[in-house]
Amino acid sequence: MDYHISCILLLLSLSIPTSSSSPTTQINSNSILIALLDSHYTELTYLIEKANLLQTLENTVSKHNITIFAPNNVALERNLDPDFKHFLLQPGNILSLQTLLLSHVIPTRIHSGSTRFKSISNHHLHLETNITTGEFTVNQEKVTHPNDITRPDGVIHGIQKILIPRAVVDDFNNRRSLRSITAVKPEGAPEADTRKSKKLKTSSPPEKPGSPPEIPIYEALSPGPSLAPAPAPGPGGPHHHFNGDLQVKDFIKTLLHYGGYNEMADILVNLTSLATEMSRLVSEGYVLTVLAPNDEAMAKLTTEELSEPGSPEEIMYYHIIPEYQTEESMYNAVRRFGKVSYETLRLKYKVVAQEADGSVKFGDGDGSGYLFDPDIYTDGRISVQGIDGVLFPVKEKEVVPVERVKPISMMGQPNKGVVEHKRGASPLPLSHNE
Repeated sequence: MDYHISCILLLLSLSIPTSSSSPTTQINSNSILIALLDSHYTELTYLIEKANLLQTLENTVSKHNITIFAPNNVALERNLDPDFKHFLLQPGNILSLQTLLLSHVIPTRIHSGSTRFKSISNHHLHLETNITTGEFTVNQEKVTHPNDITRPDGVIHGIQKILIPRAVVDDFNNRRSLRSITAVKPEGAPEADTRKSKKLKTSSPPEKPGSPPEIPIYEALSPGPSLAPAPAPGPGGPHHHFNGDLQVKDFIKTLLHYGGYNEMADILVNLTSLATEMSRLVSEGYVLTVLAPNDEAMAKLTTEELSEPGSPEEIMYYHIIPEYQTEESMYNAVRRFGKVSYETLRLKYKVVAQEADGSVKFGDGDGSGYLFDPDIYTDGRISVQGIDGVLFPVKEKEVVPVERVKPISMMGQPNKGVVEHKRGASPLPLSHNE
């Protein structure tokens, strides 16, 4: 109820003219928009507010009577494909959501009849009334509650299914366009010539700005938390190739603005020194891909998993890949090669990716997660991919050595050697008189 009141107050506030702006037509309390916001079409109201369409609808009502074909809550909450709904609610797809919603609004009052109208989004709606049964349909979808809400400036008809324009369907189907991208096997982090790395202390010609790092990323990492805290390098790094400090701050700020990844940002900045470490690595020319668990996944971590010394660092290191990968490159890789193993900054442990349910799945069992929010941040040096689980490596089982039992002779002393028998030959008796 509080949500509807806030929407109504917002709509009324938008319609009040100010001294610094040109006067606009004020929406009165008997408007069809006020009736919609205070109606039982709560899911539709939520999507309209999410798509920032209140001002657009207000401007339309000020010029025309309108007809709204309102899908009921069941159509929007239960009968809508979850992947399609997730696609509509992503911030980058707000235009598709606006097109979808505005295709349900016609800038004229319609009660019934058989004709064709164009919606606000310039999509045609075909209205038809069955003379025999009196059934009213729009684009062959039944109008279950004709004239459900009527006001002087408009009417709302309740429908049982959502009307989806072809343009929105195409946007959804093309969200992962594979036509212009060639499937390539992911490339590893730049490898250094070991002979050259041993001579780093000697004088060498100056490096060209932007050239790949000389040593592997694992040798460039600061000592782990169990040995010493990570040092705080100067801004820009020693070679001044890239501004890693600015790029890391930018991607953490993007995580906070994106929403749903506050816990990940908090761990990077407050609980660990990983943000500083990543800044230094990026400044020296390394590239990183961060698999960022969302807040829902981070909330499942127990206190024991985070309380052990170095645990937050080990968990986060396992979510950082020393390669630059995007959603497209990883999806293409798992489709082409089945399973792909990526090195992580947690030494010895790799994260395995595979295709599952049309997406990329990392890990296996409880310590696994799906690619949930692709390409949250991609700047050519740092790539952030949102996942819906916290990954844990599968630790190798300890192999218990089997002690070899020496044969015992008749005298109770171990034999000096083991006699091997050739295949097909009878065993030779051992002499105890030697």
